[in-house]
Amino acid sequence: MADVITYRAAVAEGIAREMRRDPAVVCLGEDIGAAGGVFKTTAGLFEEFGPERVWDTPISEQAIVGAAMGAAMTGMRPVAEIMFSDFLACCWDYVANEIPKVRYMTGGQVTVPLVVRTANGGGLGFGAQHSQATENWALTVPGLKIAAPATPADVIGMMAAAIRSDDPVVFFEHKGLLAAKGSPPPLDHVVELGRASVVREGADVTLVALAAMVPLALRAAALLAEEGVEAEVVDLRCLVPLDMSTVLASLARTSRLVTVEENPYQGGWGATLVSVVADEGFGLLDAPVRRVAGECVPLPFADALEERVVPTVDKVVAAVRDLTAY
Repeated sequence: MADVITYRAAVAEGIAREMRRDPAVVCLGEDIGAAGGVFKTTAGLFEEFGPERVWDTPISEQAIVGAAMGAAMTGMRPVAEIMFSDFLACCWDYVANEIPKVRYMTGGQVTVPLVVRTANGGGLGFGAQHSQATENWALTVPGLKIAAPATPADVIGMMAAAIRSDDPVVFFEHKGLLAAKGSPPPLDHVVELGRASVVREGADVTLVALAAMVPLALRAAALLAEEGVEAEVVDLRCLVPLDMSTVLASLARTSRLVTVEENPYQGGWGATLVSVVADEGFGLLDAPVRRVAGECVPLPFADALEERVVPTVDKVVAAVRDLTAY
């Protein structure tokens, strides 16, 4: 394998590794076959595994996820693609009301081991219906695991864990990261779902981020370091399971917390994380908590306006300055 791999190629590589390992793994979605996916995240799969295991579907999110649910209940491990995460709304009955409840309602007699992958997030000027970060939608549904990797290696390792999971996983692939590059992981690479990663150490403030907000937080931390403020950056990787122990351990070192989330402020995952900190780590805090999040408006198409709505490096730096002066 090459010395570097893109996030985009890592998606296809992660799926291919599991398809080679387990013949029960199949893929389905719009244009994922010969076309290689609208974002080229399934390139090469059709050529290697053929039409019996890589299924092009009609333009129907309900058909895609409904077929995946049935396949999963009868012994397969389907990986279903919803082209844009905004379109999860089109199949929400399956995602929120059917798939997560089967294992519970059958007393464990039936499992639904499927992955719903989807292109997520803004920053590319795709407009209000194709730019949302929708992790917070899935976070409201008990029974779903939620993965959102920030690096190519994590894409591959978390894809392995997601496909092997006996519980359904919603796997968010950030559109703004597709061209990002990193070192390819070894062939047996698996990243346990629900295990956060400290990607930058620091003693002054903890920045907790997810997906595309991780490199943004790292850029903010580099600027803050020039001012003498050392920020520790935690990549959550997953929202369910949520690794609060890593967050609290970081907070014990820094005593200050900023969440950096692309979801809208109203109902964003940072609110849940902060509530747990208030319950379990209040004594660790030396300052109020700050949440840098998306504004509660539909995402604008114009890039200058979109930048006003989504988190930016400058917004994170300003929040940290505010806390260090407290």
